[in-house]
Amino acid sequence: MARNDDNANLVLQLLDRVNTLEEQTRDMRGQIDQLNNQVQQQNAALSKQIADMNFAMQNGHGGTAGGTSAPAAATVAPPLASADDAAPAKRTAADILKDGNAALLRQDYTTAQADAQQVLSGPKSPRQIDAQYLLAQSLAGQKQYRQSALAYYDTYNRSPHGARAPSALLGVAATLVALGDKASACQALDKLSNEFPEPEARIRSAEGVYRKKAKCSG
Repeated sequence: MARNDDNANLVLQLLDRVNTLEEQTRDMRGQIDQLNNQVQQQNAALSKQIADMNFAMQNGHGGTAGGTSAPAAATVAPPLASADDAAPAKRTAADILKDGNAALLRQDYTTAQADAQQVLSGPKSPRQIDAQYLLAQSLAGQKQYRQSALAYYDTYNRSPHGARAPSALLGVAATLVALGDKASACQALDKLSNEFPEPEARIRSAEGVYRKKAKCSG
Protein backbone atom coordinates (compact mmCIF):
# COMPACT_ATOMS: atom_id res chain seq x y z
CA MET A 1 0.00 0.00 0.00
CA ALA A 2 2.86 2.35 0.75
CA ARG A 3 4.18 1.89 -2.72
CA ASN A 4 0.78 2.65 -4.23
CA ASP A 5 0.52 5.78 -2.12
CA ASP A 6 3.98 6.87 -3.27
CA ASN A 7 3.02 6.33 -6.90
CA ALA A 8 -0.17 8.32 -6.43
CA ASN A 9 1.73 11.16 -4.82
CA LEU A 10 4.25 11.15 -7.67
CA VAL A 11 1.50 11.30 -10.27
CA LEU A 12 -0.13 14.20 -8.43
CA GLN A 13 3.22 16.04 -8.27
CA LEU A 14 3.77 15.47 -12.00
CA LEU A 15 0.28 16.68 -12.83
CA ASP A 16 0.80 19.74 -10.67
CA ARG A 17 4.12 20.38 -12.37
CA VAL A 18 2.57 20.03 -15.82
CA ASN A 19 -0.22 22.42 -14.89
CA THR A 20 2.32 24.92 -13.61
CA LEU A 21 4.36 24.67 -16.83
CA GLU A 22 1.26 25.09 -18.97
CA GLU A 23 0.25 28.17 -16.98
CA GLN A 24 3.75 29.63 -17.35
CA THR A 25 3.67 28.88 -21.06
CA ARG A 26 0.32 30.69 -21.42
CA ASP A 27 1.71 33.67 -19.51
CA MET A 28 4.80 33.77 -21.71
CA ARG A 29 2.71 33.58 -24.86
CA GLY A 30 0.58 36.43 -23.61
CA GLN A 31 3.66 38.54 -22.90
CA ILE A 32 5.12 37.71 -26.32
CA ASP A 33 1.86 38.67 -28.04
CA GLN A 34 1.78 41.91 -26.09
CA LEU A 35 5.38 42.71 -27.07
CA ASN A 36 4.63 41.91 -30.71
CA ASN A 37 1.68 44.27 -30.64
CA GLN A 38 3.83 47.04 -29.11
CA VAL A 39 6.55 46.51 -31.73
CA GLN A 40 4.00 46.61 -34.53
CA GLN A 41 2.46 49.80 -33.17
CA GLN A 42 5.88 51.42 -32.81
CA ASN A 43 6.86 50.38 -36.33
CA ALA A 44 3.61 51.74 -37.72
CA ALA A 45 4.09 55.04 -35.87
CA LEU A 46 7.69 55.29 -37.05
CA SER A 47 6.73 54.51 -40.65
CA LYS A 48 4.04 57.19 -40.56
CA GLN A 49 6.46 59.70 -39.07
CA ILE A 50 9.03 59.01 -41.78
CA ALA A 51 6.36 59.24 -44.50
CA ASP A 52 5.14 62.55 -43.08
CA MET A 53 8.68 63.93 -42.99
CA ASN A 54 9.35 62.87 -46.59
CA PHE A 55 6.08 64.43 -47.70
CA ALA A 56 6.96 67.68 -45.92
CA MET A 57 10.43 67.84 -47.46
CA GLN A 58 9.13 67.11 -50.96
CA ASN A 59 6.60 69.90 -50.60
CA GLY A 60 9.10 72.41 -49.29
CA HIS A 61 7.85 72.60 -45.71
CA GLY A 62 10.19 72.73 -42.77
CA GLY A 63 7.89 70.83 -40.37
CA THR A 64 6.13 67.49 -40.63
CA ALA A 65 2.70 67.06 -42.18
CA GLY A 66 -0.50 66.37 -40.28
CA GLY A 67 0.83 67.79 -37.02
CA THR A 68 3.15 64.82 -36.46
CA SER A 69 6.09 65.91 -34.39
CA ALA A 70 9.57 65.44 -35.77
CA PRO A 71 12.06 63.16 -34.01
CA ALA A 72 13.69 64.68 -30.96
CA ALA A 73 17.07 64.88 -32.70
CA ALA A 74 15.59 67.03 -35.45
CA THR A 75 14.12 69.54 -33.00
CA VAL A 76 17.33 70.27 -31.11
CA ALA A 77 18.26 73.90 -31.64
CA PRO A 78 21.74 74.57 -33.06
CA PRO A 79 24.28 76.05 -30.69
CA LEU A 80 24.45 79.80 -30.56
CA ALA A 81 27.24 81.24 -32.68
CA SER A 82 29.92 83.10 -30.81
CA ALA A 83 31.13 86.55 -31.78
CA ASP A 84 34.18 84.97 -33.39
CA ASP A 85 31.90 82.89 -35.66
CA ALA A 86 29.94 85.90 -36.93
CA ALA A 87 29.52 86.04 -40.71
CA PRO A 88 31.73 88.56 -42.51
CA ALA A 89 30.09 91.82 -43.53
CA LYS A 90 28.48 91.75 -46.96
CA ARG A 91 30.54 93.50 -49.63
CA THR A 92 29.02 96.58 -51.22
CA ALA A 93 29.14 97.19 -54.97
CA ALA A 94 31.99 99.63 -54.38
CA ASP A 95 33.92 96.99 -52.42
CA ILE A 96 33.38 94.40 -55.12
CA LEU A 97 34.56 96.75 -57.88
CA LYS A 98 37.60 97.70 -55.83
CA ASP A 99 38.50 94.04 -55.43
CA GLY A 100 37.77 93.38 -59.10
CA ASN A 101 40.05 96.18 -60.30
CA ALA A 102 42.77 94.97 -57.95
CA ALA A 103 42.42 91.50 -59.47
CA LEU A 104 42.64 93.02 -62.94
CA LEU A 105 45.91 94.76 -62.06
CA ARG A 106 47.46 91.48 -60.91
CA GLN A 107 46.14 89.82 -64.09
CA ASP A 108 43.68 87.62 -62.23
CA TYR A 109 41.15 88.07 -64.99
CA THR A 110 38.70 85.36 -63.94
CA THR A 111 38.29 86.91 -60.50
CA ALA A 112 37.87 90.35 -62.06
CA GLN A 113 35.20 88.93 -64.38
CA ALA A 114 33.36 87.27 -61.49
CA ASP A 115 33.35 90.50 -59.46
CA ALA A 116 32.08 92.48 -62.44
CA GLN A 117 29.28 90.00 -63.08
CA GLN A 118 28.29 90.04 -59.42
CA VAL A 119 27.71 93.78 -59.53
CA LEU A 120 25.90 93.52 -62.87
CA SER A 121 23.55 90.89 -61.45
CA GLY A 122 22.65 93.12 -58.50
CA PRO A 123 20.33 96.11 -58.22
CA LYS A 124 20.58 98.74 -60.95
CA SER A 125 22.95 101.55 -60.10
CA PRO A 126 25.56 103.81 -61.74
CA ARG A 127 28.16 101.32 -60.48
CA GLN A 128 27.01 98.89 -63.15
CA ILE A 129 28.62 101.00 -65.88
CA ASP A 130 31.96 100.59 -64.13
CA ALA A 131 31.20 96.89 -63.70
CA GLN A 132 30.44 96.54 -67.42
CA TYR A 133 33.74 98.22 -68.27
CA LEU A 134 35.59 95.93 -65.84
CA LEU A 135 33.89 92.94 -67.48
CA ALA A 136 35.10 94.08 -70.91
CA GLN A 137 38.65 94.50 -69.62
CA SER A 138 38.67 91.09 -67.93
CA LEU A 139 37.42 89.39 -71.10
CA ALA A 140 40.10 91.13 -73.15
CA GLY A 141 42.69 89.94 -70.64
CA GLN A 142 41.48 86.39 -71.28
CA LYS A 143 41.73 87.02 -75.04
CA GLN A 144 38.00 86.59 -75.47
CA TYR A 145 38.05 89.49 -77.89
CA ARG A 146 34.64 89.06 -79.49
CA GLN A 147 32.85 88.99 -76.13
CA SER A 148 35.07 91.82 -74.94
CA ALA A 149 34.15 94.00 -77.94
CA LEU A 150 30.45 93.47 -77.18
CA ALA A 151 31.02 94.25 -73.50
CA TYR A 152 32.89 97.47 -74.36
CA TYR A 153 30.12 98.55 -76.73
CA ASP A 154 27.51 97.76 -74.07
CA THR A 155 29.43 100.02 -71.70
CA TYR A 156 29.18 102.82 -74.26
CA ASN A 157 25.47 102.16 -74.86
CA ARG A 158 24.68 102.28 -71.14
CA SER A 159 26.02 105.83 -70.94
CA PRO A 160 26.97 107.29 -74.36
CA HIS A 161 27.99 110.61 -72.83
CA GLY A 162 29.42 109.31 -69.58
CA ALA A 163 32.99 109.27 -68.36
CA ARG A 164 33.53 105.67 -69.52
CA ALA A 165 32.23 106.22 -73.07
CA PRO A 166 35.52 107.32 -74.75
CA SER A 167 37.48 104.48 -73.13
CA ALA A 168 34.75 102.04 -74.08
CA LEU A 169 34.87 103.03 -77.77
CA LEU A 170 38.65 102.77 -77.67
CA GLY A 171 38.25 99.29 -76.16
CA VAL A 172 35.91 98.33 -79.01
CA ALA A 173 38.53 99.41 -81.54
CA ALA A 174 41.35 97.61 -79.71
CA THR A 175 39.48 94.30 -79.55
CA LEU A 176 38.43 94.56 -83.21
CA VAL A 177 42.08 95.09 -84.15
CA ALA A 178 42.93 91.97 -82.16
CA LEU A 179 40.24 90.10 -84.11
CA GLY A 180 41.71 91.34 -87.40
CA ASP A 181 38.58 93.36 -88.27
CA LYS A 182 40.44 96.53 -89.16
CA ALA A 183 37.57 98.18 -91.06
CA SER A 184 35.23 97.93 -88.08
CA ALA A 185 38.04 99.10 -85.78
CA CYS A 186 38.44 102.22 -87.90
CA GLN A 187 34.69 102.86 -87.71
CA ALA A 188 34.87 102.69 -83.92
CA LEU A 189 37.82 105.10 -83.89
CA ASP A 190 35.97 107.50 -86.20
CA LYS A 191 32.99 107.40 -83.86
CA LEU A 192 35.33 108.14 -80.97
CA SER A 193 36.88 111.17 -82.67
CA ASN A 194 33.51 112.51 -83.87
CA GLU A 195 31.73 112.24 -80.51
CA PHE A 196 34.72 113.15 -78.35
CA PRO A 197 36.90 115.55 -80.38
CA GLU A 198 38.91 116.55 -77.30
CA PRO A 199 39.45 113.38 -75.27
CA GLU A 200 41.99 112.90 -72.49
CA ALA A 201 45.62 112.76 -73.57
CA ARG A 202 45.88 109.02 -72.95
CA ILE A 203 42.78 108.38 -75.08
CA ARG A 204 44.12 110.53 -77.92
CA SER A 205 47.51 108.80 -77.77
CA ALA A 206 46.00 105.33 -77.81
CA GLU A 207 43.63 106.31 -80.63
CA GLY A 208 46.63 107.22 -82.78
CA VAL A 209 48.30 103.88 -82.01
CA TYR A 210 45.24 101.86 -83.02
CA ARG A 211 44.65 103.95 -86.14
CA LYS A 212 48.11 102.93 -87.29
CA LYS A 213 47.54 99.28 -86.42
CA ALA A 214 44.22 99.25 -88.27
CA LYS A 215 45.71 101.29 -91.12
CA CYS A 216 42.83 103.73 -91.02
CA SER A 217 42.69 106.35 -93.79
CA GLY A 218 42.71 110.07 -93.04
